[in-house]
Amino acid sequence: MPLRFSLRQLEYLVAVGECGSIALASEKVNVSSPSISAAISQLEAEFGLPLFVRKHAHGLSLTQGGKRFMEQARRVLAEAARLNDLANDITGQVRGPLNVGCLLTFAQIVVPHLRRTFCDAYPAVEFHQVESHQAELFEALRNANLDIALTYDLNIPPDLEFVDLVSLPPYAVMSDTHDLAHLESVSPKELADYPMVLLDLPMSADYFLSFFTAIGVKPKIAERTRDMSVMQSLVGNGFGYSIANIRPSSNRAPDGRKLRFVPLTGPVRSMRMGLLTTEGARASLTIRAFIDHCRERVTTDSVPGLQIRQSGTIRDF
Repeated sequence: MPLRFSLRQLEYLVAVGECGSIALASEKVNVSSPSISAAISQLEAEFGLPLFVRKHAHGLSLTQGGKRFMEQARRVLAEAARLNDLANDITGQVRGPLNVGCLLTFAQIVVPHLRRTFCDAYPAVEFHQVESHQAELFEALRNANLDIALTYDLNIPPDLEFVDLVSLPPYAVMSDTHDLAHLESVSPKELADYPMVLLDLPMSADYFLSFFTAIGVKPKIAERTRDMSVMQSLVGNGFGYSIANIRPSSNRAPDGRKLRFVPLTGPVRSMRMGLLTTEGARASLTIRAFIDHCRERVTTDSVPGLQIRQSGTIRDF
């Protein structure tokens, strides 16, 4: 019996099942809502069973049969990906889809150069990029929605493998008119009396606040934001200092205000930037090629889009 459905339709099914709505799935896979809706309807007609319950106010929810169907669809998509990996190994060619996740801060600064140079080196690879938070990256890797992710070594679960690339030390970010902007380095204790603009990202916020907890003080949080650019603009306009491990090549906020990145000292640890995969993922020639590419481009001397601190000096790349 000939198959009258495609892997693409199964991909759309899984996306809708995970997102709970066609609109959100459309954003996730970058395909129009009508195309996804048509694919779901075609699958339901082909197999003769309803996959979703339509709830106009609350999106879609999987039927009991739909849940089982989606799990099998995931397995089919995973096996199809293995066929592509097998073809790559047999031919020795790096090609096919590569789904790369990353934290939003890396997507803005580090990933563009890595992606450009990788795609130039391997034009047969279909590079798909997804920005998300740490916990969501974990889940996407486990569900095989991502092949690999560029992230920090924060709360890495034991079932995932972290490939260390480089250490990124923390900085106090402040306007060039801040009382402490003249210092060569600053401690959490010195910062505690000043207003703080907290970069309030999942897991990262706890990491930043742990610097103060370790010395028994509380920071004066005046503002919270999950956007690095917003944080920089608030800091540049004097609403407080912030803490970040990302030091962009530019020392200016998006609105042009000057920023100072003062090294943080005391009971603080650097975060490690690296690549996260599931166990066994490096058997894929394409994933190995991306890991090797990142290792070549990200070193202790050079990180795309960032300034690197070494022995009291700053190197800009």
